[in-house]
Amino acid sequence: MTSELLPRDLRGRLTDYAQLLRLNRPIGSLLLLWPTYWALWLAAGGVPDIRNLVVFTLGVFLMRAAGCAINDFADRKVDGHVKRTRDRPLASGRVAPAEAVLLFLILALIAFLLVVLFTNTLTLYLSFGGLVLAFIYPFMKRYTHLPQLFLGAAFSWAIPMAWAAEAGEISRLAWLLFTANVLWTVAYDTLYAMVDRDDDLKIGIKSTAVLFGDADRAIIAMLQGLVVLVLILVGSQAELGVFYYLGLAAMAALFVYQQHLARYREREGCFRAFLNNNWAGFAVFVGLFVDTLS
Repeated sequence: MTSELLPRDLRGRLTDYAQLLRLNRPIGSLLLLWPTYWALWLAAGGVPDIRNLVVFTLGVFLMRAAGCAINDFADRKVDGHVKRTRDRPLASGRVAPAEAVLLFLILALIAFLLVVLFTNTLTLYLSFGGLVLAFIYPFMKRYTHLPQLFLGAAFSWAIPMAWAAEAGEISRLAWLLFTANVLWTVAYDTLYAMVDRDDDLKIGIKSTAVLFGDADRAIIAMLQGLVVLVLILVGSQAELGVFYYLGLAAMAALFVYQQHLARYREREGCFRAFLNNNWAGFAVFVGLFVDTLS
């Protein structure tokens, strides 16, 4: 009802901005959120400081939206040739490239101010690395078949930042968690890239889905297995209990289910397998949350 009170042109513009920032598709924010929560809960040995929880929750949503804006800016000349992305606001001309860059800068600045005002110096220094990774990732698919690796680093950088904010330092355990998340991101984003592989091959876009070819599912399975193994090491070093390992078991079961969904390499099946990773990350968080309470 409130939106109907706005002029039609303004409603349309706000809708286009919301689509550009993927506010209607929170999956990316959730995939970024769960590992950030893993780090906060592990660094705190339980419920983290409420200030850090608020800052990093807001930061996740702000930086994911900023990343979407700069991603569509980088892909503005190719998205129109890809079935899944041809109707995006930038590709279809409903939003100008300068607007996307401006939105990226505004959102990144707000996230940066949260770090400056509410965290410590180490977290502030680390935030510059996160900003660089968020900016350069979208351009990597033109230069390397491993853009998913850069996305993994960008999506995992919140882990050392959250750990530094909560503990005042970055332990070896934080980097183990970082490694697990990079591997996980490469696995699920390869599933995502398999959705567009036919179009990417036609227009020359690089990805791990293109690089892996027919070995895609086998390599994804190997990466998923490594994710579980590294998270077992995390649990062992942090002396976590049965609930955490039950969460890992749920993640492993969901990985098997994702392999089933993607077995024919069809667009819909691969996309459903990608989306299912939200539940894998959530399962680990629930196990960790319950374990640290017990």
